[in-house]
Amino acid sequence: MQHTQPAPFPEGFLWGASTSGYQVEGGWDADGKGRSIVDARTQFPAGTTDYTVASDHYHHVDEDVALFAELGLKAYRFSVQWTRIVPDGDGAENPDGIAFYHRLIDGLLAHGITPVLTMYHFDLPQALAEKGGWGSRATIDAFVRFAEILYREFGAKVPYWLTINEQNMMVLFGGTLGIIDGPDNADVNVYQKNHHMLVAQARAMELLHRTVPTAKIGPAPNIAYVYAESCRPEDVLAADDFNAVRNWLYLDAAVHGRYNATAWAYLEAKGLTPTIEPGDLEVMAAAHPDFLAFNYYATHTAAAPLEGDDVPIEGGDQHISFGEPGYYRAVANPHLPKNAFGWEIDPIGFRMTFRAIYDRYHLPLLVTENGLGAFDVLEADGTVHDDYRIDYLRDHIAQIQQAISDGVDVLGYCPWSAIDLVSTHQGIAKRYGLVYVNRDDDDLKDLARYRKDSFAWYQKLIAGNALPD
Repeated sequence: MQHTQPAPFPEGFLWGASTSGYQVEGGWDADGKGRSIVDARTQFPAGTTDYTVASDHYHHVDEDVALFAELGLKAYRFSVQWTRIVPDGDGAENPDGIAFYHRLIDGLLAHGITPVLTMYHFDLPQALAEKGGWGSRATIDAFVRFAEILYREFGAKVPYWLTINEQNMMVLFGGTLGIIDGPDNADVNVYQKNHHMLVAQARAMELLHRTVPTAKIGPAPNIAYVYAESCRPEDVLAADDFNAVRNWLYLDAAVHGRYNATAWAYLEAKGLTPTIEPGDLEVMAAAHPDFLAFNYYATHTAAAPLEGDDVPIEGGDQHISFGEPGYYRAVANPHLPKNAFGWEIDPIGFRMTFRAIYDRYHLPLLVTENGLGAFDVLEADGTVHDDYRIDYLRDHIAQIQQAISDGVDVLGYCPWSAIDLVSTHQGIAKRYGLVYVNRDDDDLKDLARYRKDSFAWYQKLIAGNALPD
């Protein structure tokens, strides 16, 4: 159904924008920061930069927060780098790193911007990776201690907390992208690492509820609803299998503290079931997230597998579907356009994803990533004309309004990204930001900030709490 007069966005809607620490901050070893697995990474696609400087947000934080205030943001979703707080992951605290995030959070609050803090966004401390990483239960305890420090320092200031960003992408693509343990512990069952993250997440959620009862917390997976290629039952079954393995495994565990039955059957068939220690499932069941955050870029489409030609992709992209022999086959959706990087664009699928998550869990939803990567051009007069990004945002935000009209409880929308940053695997040339950062992959230039056309458009939307005419 199409609501011809959709419900308005509610008062207090969290119009925001997002970044992650390692992709935007730079200052990779400044003021006592330790090395994370992304700092230790040495292999990058040809022509792309590393994360040592990124957008240099660490040294431009006041300027950037002022831009966010000018934009009119009601919320800013960012991540704290574990090794800026605890350089080796489980040892001494770093007061200078803690002070940086106080400065950021205090700056946001001074401008009336609600901090939305992500505790963990791909940047495991390298020292922990060398001691077993997420394959070791000791990392669970290290993560909970990290959470204790964050709650002690920032709990009175931060009302919304996210535990782990895109845990499902770390599991499905972590080896390829180097975002789970780096190159370490590759011989450990990735679903054992996943189980340890689920336990760590649950303990962190319970700890926040106990120590900062006024704050709210939830997971932040990447959810891409999976269509069947056709109404042929075999295709519908394949899509359901992929939905279970890609999406519901992670949310069922976070919300209900139990493994999705279809996903568990898949793990059993593949010989990938994790060891579950006594008490783990009770810990997971006691977590009770207050809301669900999710990142969305596009849907996937699946069909029944064909014998012999359905091999998982190598060197893959987390938003381009892959097949699994005997389970599902990835197919292109002929009804969807693609962006410059081969990702399908599906605004209506966004609405479908809202409905699927909300119908399944009936918890408030917060969008923590959604955006368009593109080759933006800085003109000689300092302008960036990104009408294509405005079109993308408009089409997706219109579907949020449709989802609200469907009865979905939506807390807010934080597109990716507030400011240009270094893509996980495609460098700075792939730009998402509402603010342009003047640097290339091979030249830092002056790192000056420029407002894109999308900045002015989103500014108008926020001020009116409605899509501009």
